[in-house]
Amino acid sequence: MDATMSEVVQFIQENDVKFIRLAFCDIFGNQKNIAIMPTELTRAFEQGIHFNASALRGFLNVDDSDLLLFPDAATLSVLPWRPAQGRVVRFYCDIRYPDGRPFEGDGRHLLREASRRARRAGYALTMGTASEFYLFELDENGHPTTIPHDHGEYFDVAPLDKAENVRRQICLTLEEMGIQPESSHHEQGPGQNEVDFRYAEALEAADNFVTFKWVVKSMASSSGLFASFLPKPLQGAPGSGLHLSISILKDGKNLFHPSFEQAAEGRSFVAGILRRAAEMTIFGNPLTNSFQRLGEYEAPKYISWSHRNRSPFLTVPLAGDGLAHRMKVRAFDGCINPYIVFALLIHAGLDGIEQQLPLPPACDENLFTAPDSVRAQYQSLPASLCDAVRCAESSEFVARYLPKKARDAFFAAKQTEHDRIALADDRLAAERALYFERY
Repeated sequence: MDATMSEVVQFIQENDVKFIRLAFCDIFGNQKNIAIMPTELTRAFEQGIHFNASALRGFLNVDDSDLLLFPDAATLSVLPWRPAQGRVVRFYCDIRYPDGRPFEGDGRHLLREASRRARRAGYALTMGTASEFYLFELDENGHPTTIPHDHGEYFDVAPLDKAENVRRQICLTLEEMGIQPESSHHEQGPGQNEVDFRYAEALEAADNFVTFKWVVKSMASSSGLFASFLPKPLQGAPGSGLHLSISILKDGKNLFHPSFEQAAEGRSFVAGILRRAAEMTIFGNPLTNSFQRLGEYEAPKYISWSHRNRSPFLTVPLAGDGLAHRMKVRAFDGCINPYIVFALLIHAGLDGIEQQLPLPPACDENLFTAPDSVRAQYQSLPASLCDAVRCAESSEFVARYLPKKARDAFFAAKQTEHDRIALADDRLAAERALYFERY
């Protein structure tokens, strides 16, 4: 809902709104919120709402802990699963210091800056997500288990697919919130599902993805289930990924036209992303569990591209007219901070255009089954969370676009996670304790 502050205040007054959720993400992409009463909304817009940032992992120290939330009027949305009487609405917020400066860990600000850079250069970007997740049973005490909700397979129907009604409720709820799903279906794994979205401008697409995860978990909970976006929740079963499609226009024309082979700027945009793929891995695959998924069940491990091959890091699909209209990054998972990841992708692509980077030849080999001599031709993604941290720490690209305070906090937290799992007697049990209920 696009709205001005005055229109929002009027909507609140006229629609029996009793609670207002001010939502934001920590630097790891986990949604947080505080509820205020309608009488406080004008103050929130004009002065912000204080919160103790030292209580959030990766934000601020206790000696410099105050931050302010400022609601973005354009993100007003009624929460359909809350009561119709005494409605609850949600805003996403910008995070600022008391002196008005943007907080370095505010992913919305970082993504907004990346989008502004693209617009200044004459480019318009849209993004769409296709996200996989598992549905698990709860135990007798209401705690999540790793028992899949069903044993359906790819594109199955009921009764093998038991999640039809859950997916239906997810999609209808998203529609009520102004988010348009394109499709939904059962995925390959037992209890695994996928929902795909229509394109949106980058900041809106990131907001929508955060909302989507919230809706999935809420609808699953209301159905007596637990939804998990963990990249590899079950050993011996497919992992869950996030496929991100990116379209880029210049002066209203697709940057991949008249054909991808003749589209110099479009090819350089893709080349820029490939060049920084390893350095971005810590943000696109941010858990120790993420690296159990890569390299199997169609989850890419090698930095390459193709039109049709599903094993590379990204694809540039050809449509029915034989033209490329978008690119798709296939290696990331749903535990990302979408604001940081989308911002880094935009910067990497724009750097590629500015530097006129050449695109290497397409990879048409199945890298899951290819001999070692073929795989050796391609750089692989970092093999562990620790390797990914080291790669990003030494990256001048990451240092250029992600503020030092946010970098240091992110890297320190991820190194701690790696060490905790690596030192555990039972690594799988330690990983589950650390991640399962959170993601």
